[in-house]
Amino acid sequence: MSEVMEYDVVIVGAGPSGLATAIKLKQLAEIQQTEINVCVLEKGSEPGAHILSGAVMDPQALTELLPDWEALGAPLKTRVVADEFHFLGSKGSYKLPHFLLPDCFHNEGNYIVSLGDVTKWLAAQAESLGVEIFSGFPAQKVVYGAQGEVIGVETGAFGINKDGSLSDGYQPGMEIHGKYTVFAEGARGHLGKELIKQFGLDNEADSQSYGLGIKEVWEIKPELHEEGKVIHTAGWPLDRHTYGGAFLYHAADNKIFIGMVVGLGYENPHLSPFEEFQKLKTHPFVARLLEGGKRISYGARAIAAGGLNSLPKLCFPGGVLVGCDAGFLNASRIKGSHAAIKSGAMAAEAIAQALQQGRQRDVLSTYADLFKSSWLQAELHKARNFKPWMNKGLIIGTLMVGLEQKILRGKYFWTVHSRTKDAAKLKRASAFPKIQYSKPDGKLTFDRLSSVYLSNTNHNDNQPVHLRLTDPKIPVMHNLAHYDGPESRYCPAGVYEFSEEGGDKKLVINAQNCLHCKTCDIKDPLQNITWVTPEGGGGPNYTSM
Repeated sequence: MSEVMEYDVVIVGAGPSGLATAIKLKQLAEIQQTEINVCVLEKGSEPGAHILSGAVMDPQALTELLPDWEALGAPLKTRVVADEFHFLGSKGSYKLPHFLLPDCFHNEGNYIVSLGDVTKWLAAQAESLGVEIFSGFPAQKVVYGAQGEVIGVETGAFGINKDGSLSDGYQPGMEIHGKYTVFAEGARGHLGKELIKQFGLDNEADSQSYGLGIKEVWEIKPELHEEGKVIHTAGWPLDRHTYGGAFLYHAADNKIFIGMVVGLGYENPHLSPFEEFQKLKTHPFVARLLEGGKRISYGARAIAAGGLNSLPKLCFPGGVLVGCDAGFLNASRIKGSHAAIKSGAMAAEAIAQALQQGRQRDVLSTYADLFKSSWLQAELHKARNFKPWMNKGLIIGTLMVGLEQKILRGKYFWTVHSRTKDAAKLKRASAFPKIQYSKPDGKLTFDRLSSVYLSNTNHNDNQPVHLRLTDPKIPVMHNLAHYDGPESRYCPAGVYEFSEEGGDKKLVINAQNCLHCKTCDIKDPLQNITWVTPEGGGGPNYTSM
């Protein structure tokens, strides 16, 4: 039997939402003059190691949580000083006049940040309040009680060999029990996914809609750098039927954060989000900024972009979903960190109240009530149609979002729904001509493996593959036959490739390259791939992403 540790509250994930939950719980415990024991489990080697975001941060929720964040040294230093939005064609671009920008693209009062650095700082604040953070300890399984309630999680074991045998360094996982368990794993959390299905949390919600965000950090020439400038683009290189866009954020120290989000509801199986991002950098508007610069970091992460319409129920017996595990990101603003922090703080209020009343492992309906009356709900309600409209194409999406956000100021009575999962939107390869992508030049454009190298990704080679195939025949017999093997293109890290042995094709899974982006778990046509936690501490080790 596994060793058991007991806490008042167990939090899975040391990202902004999980750490905000922990901080708020400790603050409330001090106000109540009581003690709340809080444990945070983080699968990365340290808080922030797996965090990747654009990121322009709205400080509203952080100010509510820690009003003196500036005095405490929070790494919010680069205030936004200018906003631009450009529509790109194959060679030229059109800058949208500033007075036509909807409110969702205005960033006055916001900051360009490394969300990884913000996360490390939040972890330090949490630990100073007495929160216990265990890095390198992935929560592998949900532990249920006799009545089906969540009583905690089980951490992954160490030292299991690839063939399933136990090494000399084997250490079994342990069960971490809590009166309440908070799931803050980020988008497409593997335990959150299980819980949503287990409790039917999304029965009344639209299908979640995802995007794959790919990001690089460049150091550019000082004369090309404009600290605090925020640029967003839409259009080329994506066709008008494929949702997506790019960002260029001028951070401090002559650095520019450049990235692209491609909606995972795309139809063409020949499309490669990674290659589309590399192609973006060859556009004259972008290339001129990067000319003579140096690429210093790379990473990728799926984002949950369905918004309010796709939000599942937040509570179930014994636990709650917070942050992107639930899907609080506001895709219209391209922001999720403020929503993650706010959701964690609201969950903490509900938990602290329940603990004060002597309750445990029941449904924390107060959390849902707090959300319904919050500014976050109002913000997401205003933007509820953004992703459904944009899924209908760039032209229709732009016109309708402009109408709702700019002309009607978010005060409209209709709701547009999206019921189809991203995986089901992929069409057969025969319906599209193949896309010919140029070879990387090593200056602006690069291949997957050299990119993954910059993410500092590492996994123990001799461990079970953490990308599980329900049916190992499907990749060749179905995906390769009908979709030309999209696994080899939708993965931004070169994890999947098809090889031939003795005349037979087979799928090779290079799990060591995995960035934990979850794209394969989302986009596989028959949902045949399941991402599970690898051995603790494995994955990327992002620096200032």
